[in-house]
Amino acid sequence: MKLKMSYVFPLGLFLALFLDGSLSYVASATLFNTQVEIESRFILLWLVLAICFVPNLAHPYFWATFAGLVFDSYYTSILGIMTVILPLVVYLTKETMAFFKTSFWVVCLMYFIDVTVVSLGFYLFNNLIGFTAGSQADYILKVLWPTLTYNMVCFLFLYWPLKELFTRVK
Repeated sequence: MKLKMSYVFPLGLFLALFLDGSLSYVASATLFNTQVEIESRFILLWLVLAICFVPNLAHPYFWATFAGLVFDSYYTSILGIMTVILPLVVYLTKETMAFFKTSFWVVCLMYFIDVTVVSLGFYLFNNLIGFTAGSQADYILKVLWPTLTYNMVCFLFLYWPLKELFTRVK
């Protein structure tokens, strides 16, 4: 039986969304303490790798908006943050990848930039509405760098299996 991307992509997006919350909950003592606050971004990993390896992906902006809306309604209770940031990152990734040949290092750098954009956008929006009281230096040291490190390690482990999945499923 041949799998179709129209079935695999939404299922994987849901799984990534579920993993973002589940791993944060299960490992909350490690990921969220007085020293660090690590944000899992599996949903972003799924979107970035899909854009890089499935150039004719159907409706990526719809899926990014939908995933952002579900993320906002389920995890943050503030509609709009991820609903806006995810489609923006999908757009930036699609436009940027048009200039580069897809390789491990290019995708790695693209994911690094995207995690940075999403995390900073999340911080700026929360700072704007008064949900954050920490300084920018604290944010960079306690949230951004640990988040980037965690997500890049996850990228290293998941890049090849997801690349195989996206290249085999059409």
